[in-house]
Amino acid sequence: MASKRSVQEWRRAVDVLTSSASEFSGVEDEILPILKYSYDNLDGEMTKSCFLYCSLFPEDGYIDKERLIEYWIGEGFIDEKEGREKAMSQGYEILGTLVRACLLLVEEIRYAAEEYVKMHDVVREMAMWIASDLGKNKERCIVQARAGLREIPKVKNWKDVRRISLMANDIQIISESPDCPELTTLILRENRSLEEISDGLFQSMPKLLVLDLSDCILSGFRMDMCNLVSLRYLNLSHTSISELPFGLEQLKMLIHLNLESTKCLESLDGISGLSSLRTLKLLYSKVRLDMSLMEALKLLEHIEYISVNISTSTLVGEKLFDDPRIGRSIQQVRIGEEESVQVMVLPALDGLHDIFIHSCRMLEEIKIEKTPWNKSLTSPCFSILTRVIIAFCDGLKDLTWLLFASNLTQLYVHTSGRLEEIISKEKAASVLENNIIPFKKLQELALADLPELKSIYWNALPFQRLRHIQISGSCPKLRKLPLNSKSVLNVEKLVIECHDKEWLERVEWEDEGTRLRFLPLCTTHRIF
Repeated sequence: MASKRSVQEWRRAVDVLTSSASEFSGVEDEILPILKYSYDNLDGEMTKSCFLYCSLFPEDGYIDKERLIEYWIGEGFIDEKEGREKAMSQGYEILGTLVRACLLLVEEIRYAAEEYVKMHDVVREMAMWIASDLGKNKERCIVQARAGLREIPKVKNWKDVRRISLMANDIQIISESPDCPELTTLILRENRSLEEISDGLFQSMPKLLVLDLSDCILSGFRMDMCNLVSLRYLNLSHTSISELPFGLEQLKMLIHLNLESTKCLESLDGISGLSSLRTLKLLYSKVRLDMSLMEALKLLEHIEYISVNISTSTLVGEKLFDDPRIGRSIQQVRIGEEESVQVMVLPALDGLHDIFIHSCRMLEEIKIEKTPWNKSLTSPCFSILTRVIIAFCDGLKDLTWLLFASNLTQLYVHTSGRLEEIISKEKAASVLENNIIPFKKLQELALADLPELKSIYWNALPFQRLRHIQISGSCPKLRKLPLNSKSVLNVEKLVIECHDKEWLERVEWEDEGTRLRFLPLCTTHRIF
């Protein structure tokens, strides 16, 4: 309905709604057909299928945009043959369509790495009603998310079930092995007590495309997945698996494998056999990138997206990153837990979106090193890097290398005891030939527990997109923010949070105009 613009469109809508409502009796039968009009006006079956899929999530629950789109790709609603990036872009376009149609709501969570949407409870009921063939086949989609279940529900005819969502329950053991020849999606994520799954659970699901077992324990046994011949999406993140499922290497259709935060996983043996794999997520797992893993990754001819942990001791520039295809596929990196390294050599990975450097207590300097395919260091080489987190790096004195990240949107720096400057004027002059203005696209800046920090930047910056500044913990030497009376384009949307009133009173503003522009936007409540 939100898409209707002309008088004629609204008149037609009124006619259809009136005729639809008159054909049904009862509250449910009147409301749902009326709401269905918005669904019927969606453009194309792809968009409609994507919308109905959203009903698999819990009532009033947050829906991670990226994971939702990855589900859609796994189900085949969106074709990934032209690459993950185009498929994801198409997914975001569909989300925009659903939001503009008022079928989904955008939810913003400050400082979250993910972006979320929600579905209104009544709209969700309508989507479930449509997905069940207007209520005629309620077992087509089994949706009991966040329903307090301790065991899987009873179903009269498993053979007709197309999708199952039992996420966010308290199921501990699955001993059943139902015959589900038509099942395409099985979501069991966030059953945090789930320890054991029947050996035969996956034996009779030949059409299964999407399987999400994330945030379950799953320890002490090895799952057999060799019969999941159609599987395209597999999520085992945040589980306690110590080895990959039996038969994983036989999943020739698998395009997405998430093993993030698998703290007990010792080996990725067999990973190179996944001939269709495009996305491999290893962030926060026990596995770290080394030459052995790099050689296995080179055998994945369709790989496009990799998130991975890297040890600073293995960052050896061209020796490790000699393959441009793999180098450009590495898009999320976590580097950390190194006590002895003093100088980190960070390869110029031009595909990098997100980097987290932490717990490098002795680290004093971060240098950018060329790769065989990105040899110019006089222009920004992290052109799509959008999020940087630096934490517990007590030896660092500056982060001047951020000048190479021209499109940074989120910067979080905390608990780094010797950090004095974010951008050093002296070093900036030596590392870049061009006069680059940093942080043009920065939206969020959070600084915490930086007792020696004196400067973010030596001049005022435009900060055209800045929405939030947070100064918390101990930053007593930071007296001036790089702002003037012309900084921040949409200043009415900016929020400045600081940890106490005394710090705010010590701030030295550029001039009276700057003080009047930004002081009213400051809040002084304690954040942590």
